[in-house]
Amino acid sequence: MKPGMAIGRTATITATVTPDMFARFEGQVVHPALSTVSMVYHMEWAARQIILPYLEAHEEGIGAAVSVKHLAPTPEGEAITVTATLTEIKERAVVARVVVRNRRGIAGEGEVTQFILPKDEIRRKLRACEARPGSGERAQN
Repeated sequence: MKPGMAIGRTATITATVTPDMFARFEGQVVHPALSTVSMVYHMEWAARQIILPYLEAHEEGIGAAVSVKHLAPTPEGEAITVTATLTEIKERAVVARVVVRNRRGIAGEGEVTQFILPKDEIRRKLRACEARPGSGERAQN
């Protein structure tokens, strides 16, 4: 990891809610509003913006944990602003607090943990999963 990543660093992304972001199961729309799944995607994407400038060519970030509270609906056509703030760096783990806002206030909040690993290590872990179907291996090992 390149030097310079510091606690308090922030990254912000914006998106507009579209039908492909609606809450749905088995292809059926449950609510024509931002789904929790889509909210988590954008939370992870905002957190990733924090690590991108600090990745070495041989490194990649990999998701390790997400903790989320979906607090309010956001309907189609409404914008969300997602802000990630770096709260902890511990060895290979990078933790960010993330807040999702819509025009009425906070729509969601949570925490995203990413690990920064060598790309070779990630490839090795994936190959090990393919070699032993069903066994899996935790990314941070």
